[in-house]
Amino acid sequence: MPKGVPVSVPDDGLTTRQRRNAPVLGVHTGDGKGKSTAAFGMAMRAWNAGLNVAVFQFVKSAKWRVGEEAALTALGDVHEATGAGGPVSWFKMGSGWSWLRANSADADDHAAAAREGWAEIARRLQAQEHDFYVLDEFTYPLDWGWLDVSEVVHTLRERPGRQHVIVTGRRAPQELIDAADLVTEMVKVKHPMDAGRKGQKGIEW
Repeated sequence: MPKGVPVSVPDDGLTTRQRRNAPVLGVHTGDGKGKSTAAFGMAMRAWNAGLNVAVFQFVKSAKWRVGEEAALTALGDVHEATGAGGPVSWFKMGSGWSWLRANSADADDHAAAAREGWAEIARRLQAQEHDFYVLDEFTYPLDWGWLDVSEVVHTLRERPGRQHVIVTGRRAPQELIDAADLVTEMVKVKHPMDAGRKGQKGIEW
């Protein structure tokens, strides 16, 4: 696909502009490093295009502040101060998901939190609250059976408007892969941890 030119053009009755402006459902999966990092890079592009960006992290603790969160949150602050780029919202499972009741009996139940998190995302998709969504490590609640894959895929497929969604995580279910427009599999060839080296600042977070 040199210079962004498609290899073939389908006979679907759509114009070039209509195809170019179609919303994208992307999946970054596989055992290699870089799935979330690539999604956050796309989120920065979306911010630069003036899109409303929202990140939802499904596994990382609300207390764990990753480097991309600091960078994208700062870009959100730039938007508020200057109007450049677009707004940024960042949510993490647990106390970082502000719509969950802090005193809920399910506060420590990760499966229940994941279900409530997905319900909120589905509501936002229906209301078209954001333009670009990163559902980080979202494949795990699907793989673990916490969420119904068919219901999730249906909601993502039927989302209204022009909302882009990028899902990250290992073991993406085949039904999600089949529904996606963009699928990238990260394949690990070598990793420092194979040699007993722990994750380090600036590389893993």
